[in-house]
Amino acid sequence: MPDTAHHMDGHLVNADLAPVRARSWRWFDYVSLWMSNVHSIGGYITAGTLFTLGLPAGDIFIALVAGIVIIQAICNLVARPSFESGAPYPVMARMAFGVRGAIIPALVRGIIALGWYGIQTWLASNAVVILLLRQWPGLAPWADVRLHGLLGLSMLGWGCFVLLWAVQGAVFWRGMETIRRFVDWAGPVIYVAMIALDGWLLWRGDGHIPLDVLAPAARGMGWRILGIINATALIVAYFSPIALNFGDFSRYGVSMRDIRRGNFWGLPVNFMGFSVLTLVTIVLTRPVFGRLMVDPVEVVAQIDSPTAVALGVLTFVTATAGINIAANFVSAAFDFSNIAPHVINWRRGGLIAAAGAIVVMPWNLYARPDVIHLTLDMLGTFIGPLTGVLLADYYIVRRGRMDMAALYTADPRAAYWYSGGINVIAMVALLLSVLCGLVLVFGPVFAPVRNLSWFVGFACAVGGHVVLSRLMADGNGLDKVVRPRS
Repeated sequence: MPDTAHHMDGHLVNADLAPVRARSWRWFDYVSLWMSNVHSIGGYITAGTLFTLGLPAGDIFIALVAGIVIIQAICNLVARPSFESGAPYPVMARMAFGVRGAIIPALVRGIIALGWYGIQTWLASNAVVILLLRQWPGLAPWADVRLHGLLGLSMLGWGCFVLLWAVQGAVFWRGMETIRRFVDWAGPVIYVAMIALDGWLLWRGDGHIPLDVLAPAARGMGWRILGIINATALIVAYFSPIALNFGDFSRYGVSMRDIRRGNFWGLPVNFMGFSVLTLVTIVLTRPVFGRLMVDPVEVVAQIDSPTAVALGVLTFVTATAGINIAANFVSAAFDFSNIAPHVINWRRGGLIAAAGAIVVMPWNLYARPDVIHLTLDMLGTFIGPLTGVLLADYYIVRRGRMDMAALYTADPRAAYWYSGGINVIAMVALLLSVLCGLVLVFGPVFAPVRNLSWFVGFACAVGGHVVLSRLMADGNGLDKVVRPRS
């Protein structure tokens, strides 16, 4: 008999983790989701840091597009199991890691979401600080961490950080439908600001766009190709957290066609448009201001009109808040709820994430290009293996078969209850893959390719999980990996 006879265990399910009943996300909702993600201050700054690799603008554009096409493919693969089941990422992880073992990948993703929530909130709060200083220069002493600072952040910075932290929390508290409506307009509105900003820069720069900015001198083709690969890997690492838990959003989709269509227009098409605007904005700052600026808010602050500065800054803040709520608050809420569903619901999980976002002091994680790249390398080290295990398990080992009821039961006879509820095979594959990524990031000999941690971890996880699933299935519960109940 199939495991559909099993009843849901109250310790494994709550109203938020159970299969969703109402599905209202259409293709434009996913386009708007990606617009907010791509158009955030964090996305802009990340793209801008690629110039520190010494690549010309054309090579950076190739890397941006290549990275986002890879993310599109990953998201389409991650979307299907959650769309078919209506369950979020931490529940789907139970297939690969076991009903109890899934706490580990959910906790890892939750901690990463917590860190990202803090980073994006801090970046948005910086924009508010700049706006306040532009309007009231007398606040400058309170923006000086040496005069009035605490734990590396100025008093004005703390005030703006807490303000954005509270506003985002209020939007989250109203539920998923409010979040959907918020990102529906938060993402598209940034295009208006970007086009207006580029128009102003073109006017100030006499209509000339210097695309040779930072073009490397006397560099060989091999060096440039390696640079493009590294830049591509950094873009993949930046978007990989939301790609991993994209099931948290695909579960609300009305059809897979809408999801794929939204991903197509929201990722490669939208991203190419935004990449052009971003690169043009960055390269125009050299002739207009005499130096490259990778922070869009810093550029906006140079505009002569206080009203234009206010509108521009608030637009970037809104877009950043939109993706922060959707990608990081939502993910962490589901992930922490999965630890103890009978005690922690979605809102309580979000409160844990919000509190943790302050504790991690995110201003230390995204302050300089080298620190940003190290942060992304570490993200790739953990997200790549998690993504690899989940996709290899569902598409290769199980060949797309799923037992819905077994996702919510602790019955030892059920398909996803391994020894003690933990799939040792997936855990071993995950651990070995993470170790490979850490060696790549911190091994001096691998310095030229350390940005490839996501790809190395992903490949090791896919190969390791498939091979170990074939070799270690021994009839003591682990055989369910390769012979799951239908």
